[in-house]
Amino acid sequence: MSEIAEVNMDQAVNFTQLAADIVSAYVSNNPVRPADLPELLGSVHAALSGLNQGGENATAPVEKLTSAQIRKSITHDALISFEDGKPYKTLRRHLTIRGLTPEAYREKWGLPRDYPMTAQAYSDQRSKLALSLGLGQGRRKAAPKSAAVADSVSEKPKRAGRPRKV
Repeated sequence: MSEIAEVNMDQAVNFTQLAADIVSAYVSNNPVRPADLPELLGSVHAALSGLNQGGENATAPVEKLTSAQIRKSITHDALISFEDGKPYKTLRRHLTIRGLTPEAYREKWGLPRDYPMTAQAYSDQRSKLALSLGLGQGRRKAAPKSAAVADSVSEKPKRAGRPRKV
């Protein structure tokens, strides 16, 4: 036998042994019907063999979206996720669960940099709530106070303190 065939044979035996070890550990902690064991063993072996392929079974490249599809995904009440097709008020939490950042999501689907992550209605609702609570008003009210303090300062220079110790 050539060296390459011998290495491939060792890997095949190794995958079979690994699959048997994984299945035996699984069966020792979980109830499995005896009739399901061959199927379980085969699926674990196929998964291990698929890992050896080096990504041939990886997900297919995502096709770039048209501008019409992008516009349709943005509605006033929700944003339609391209990951699962469901509507969301905010995409950030949905993307985090799927292991994506907003930047990675935009890059994956070919979306523009200004693609929103929250629905317009949700943003408006949050804005109205913040205004009703008086948030964002602190600086506007504080500016006149500091101007009034500046007017009350006398022209008389401050008295010098004690001389420094030498």
